[in-house]
Amino acid sequence: MAIEGPLRELGIHDVFQLLDLSRKTGALRVTSELRHNAGTVSFEGGTIIFAEIRSNPHPLGALLLRTGKITDADLERARDMQERQGDKRRLGEILVSLGAITPRELERQVRFQIEEVVFEMMSWREGYFSFTEGALSDVPTEATVRIPTEALLMEGARRIDEWSRIESRIPHLGVVPALAPPQEGDAGDLDLLPPEWEMLAAIDGQRDVRAIASALGRSDFEVAKTLFGLESAGVVVLADPGTTKRERTTLAADLAELVARAEDALARRDMEEARGVAEQAAGVHPHDPAVHLLLGRIALAAGRGPDAVEELRRALRLDPLGVAAYRLLGYALVATGRFAEALDQWTQWERLAPRSEAELARLDEVRRARAAA
Repeated sequence: MAIEGPLRELGIHDVFQLLDLSRKTGALRVTSELRHNAGTVSFEGGTIIFAEIRSNPHPLGALLLRTGKITDADLERARDMQERQGDKRRLGEILVSLGAITPRELERQVRFQIEEVVFEMMSWREGYFSFTEGALSDVPTEATVRIPTEALLMEGARRIDEWSRIESRIPHLGVVPALAPPQEGDAGDLDLLPPEWEMLAAIDGQRDVRAIASALGRSDFEVAKTLFGLESAGVVVLADPGTTKRERTTLAADLAELVARAEDALARRDMEEARGVAEQAAGVHPHDPAVHLLLGRIALAAGRGPDAVEELRRALRLDPLGVAAYRLLGYALVATGRFAEALDQWTQWERLAPRSEAELARLDEVRRARAAA
């Protein structure tokens, strides 16, 4: 049985959750024209066992070699056993049998590959998905790994929240770190964790975040998070060679134009256009709370209560002082029958409403809604 459709109608998180809860076995394929990217995730009984993506096609052998886990000779010998000697075992199993890598390290690397693909796909808000149910006959895994889908969904949500904090200093993966010049009076001693020392050794003033992650065999998220901490401590400085002040102004103008178009469509009650334009804005600015507030308003106006709740909660995670989001979340919760939760949101809104004259003007409206709830 095929399950398919645009991500604007069923979000990628919902797709993963559906396949998990229904214990599906088969292949999920997702394509994104906006990103010029495509990925495949294989499920077995709702559990993820394999994933690959067009933008990062590195096979396991290349990853192990690049991160120094094996040598060229190890990889050549293992491939020779497969190709010339007819060894039917997976490449990873052969490398373990040769003593080139431990079973634990092999599993860690395979999990890392799968998780990074899934986390990348979880950030997609537009695109098309297609799930084909059936036995998996040719999954090109190099080791047997089973990853609970629910665990990846929770970690993906956590990363989205953390990225909103990190991106204030690392807005994209092209940022280049360099060692900070010594300050007068510095004692010269650094108390760092091993991963932080490893990071410092990889910083040369030329590599960007993505290149460092590739060299260390770590995720973009891990590297960005560590660099954020090192920059906050004054150990490194961050340069953005690809984004000038003019380019940043252009990006802001582009966002403002998209938001204005979505607002106009919403005012005309053209929900399809409003949603499409707002999701386009979210694809370019996924961590902007104003975009998720707008998506929440559109969902609420279209009668999609659960979607409105999700978007408004995301807006509040990105900006806990977003006054309007509390008010609208109250209405969205009422629409889904969660009256007690709605009252909690409106109570919080009343505490914050004095910060905004526009919101304070809605005090009577909200109090009437509270009384009705």
